[in-house]
Amino acid sequence: MSDLLHLDGICVRRDGQSVLEDINLRLGLGERLAIVGPNGAGKTTLLRALVGLERAASGSVHLFGEACGTERQFRLHRPRIGFLFQDSDDQLFCPSVIEDVAFGPLNMGLCPAEAERTARIALDGLGIAHLAERISHRLSGGEKRLVCLAGLMAMKPRVLLLDEPTNGIDATNEARLREALAAYDGAMILVSHDTTLIADLATRAMVLEAGRLLPATLHSHAHTHVHAHVHAIHAHGPHEPSGSTS
Repeated sequence: MSDLLHLDGICVRRDGQSVLEDINLRLGLGERLAIVGPNGAGKTTLLRALVGLERAASGSVHLFGEACGTERQFRLHRPRIGFLFQDSDDQLFCPSVIEDVAFGPLNMGLCPAEAERTARIALDGLGIAHLAERISHRLSGGEKRLVCLAGLMAMKPRVLLLDEPTNGIDATNEARLREALAAYDGAMILVSHDTTLIADLATRAMVLEAGRLLPATLHSHAHTHVHAHVHAIHAHGPHEPSGSTS
C-alpha cells in the first residue's frame, strides 16, 4: 500500500526541549488513524509537523511520495491535506461564511463564480447552506466548526487532519459533523479524546506518550453501552495510556 503521508524519525524541539522524539508514522489510502494521548503530549505539534507548520530538527517528511523540507515543497501539497484546527477562530479570517469557504477553491485557480458554486455545494453537504451570508465571527462554536470543515471539503482533500473536531460543538452540529466525516472517502488522522468518535471512525490507533508515538490496539468493551479503548503496545504488553479518557 502506497503511503500518502510518511514521517521518518521526526524530532521537534522547542526552547531546547524535546517535544517529539523519533516519530515514525505512515498513512495509507483509506486509513483512518486515531492518535490519542494526554494533554500536552504533542499531538497538535505532530499534525503541524506533517504539513510543515512546525519544522523538524531532524528526520524527514514525505507527502504523497515526495520529500518535503522547504516551505515551497510543503505549499505544493497542502491543498490536498485538509487541516481542521482545534480552535475554529484560528481558521476563519474572511468577513462572510461564503467568502471563507470559497477562499481555498479561489487559491486553487477556480474563477470567482466557480469557487462560490463549489463553496455553496460544500456548505449544503454539511446542512449549513443557510449560513452562507452570515458573518463568520458571529456564528456559534458549532457553526464555526462546520464552516471550517466546509472550507476544507470545498478543496476536495485526499487527507483530513482533525484536531479535536468535536470540541465546543453542540449536539445538532456535532451530528452533522459526524455524518460528514463518516461519509468522507479519503484518509484521515483523528486527534481526539472523544472515544465514541474514535469508535465510529478509526480503523487503527496510536498513542503519543512523552513525545514518542507508540503502536496501539483499538477495540471495544461491552458495558451498559459500547465504547472504544486504545491501548499502547509496549515490549511488555498493552497498557492503558496515561491520561486515558476510558
